[in-house]
Amino acid sequence: MNYRFRAAKTFWRSWSRLSEAQQRAARQAFPIFKANPFDPRLRAHKIHRLSAQYGRTIFAVDIAGDLRATFYVEGETVWSVSIGTHDLYKG
Repeated sequence: MNYRFRAAKTFWRSWSRLSEAQQRAARQAFPIFKANPFDPRLRAHKIHRLSAQYGRTIFAVDIAGDLRATFYVEGETVWSVSIGTHDLYKG
């Protein structure tokens, strides 16, 4: 499937709080994510607590170490919601 990618304001706020090394790791993972957000290398998984909170299925991908990015799929659009450590799962 050919997805379109969008980032919510919450994503950009969380991005600005990342270290340079974390931003670099995220930039390296993005081509994989853009080709297929469910690529096995990213270990996409559903985040049940956030899914219940948002009223839609929220997924997270592993970027590097404890760095995760959350997103949801709406039709053909992938919306990036947030990026950070496991703490982002708390909503």
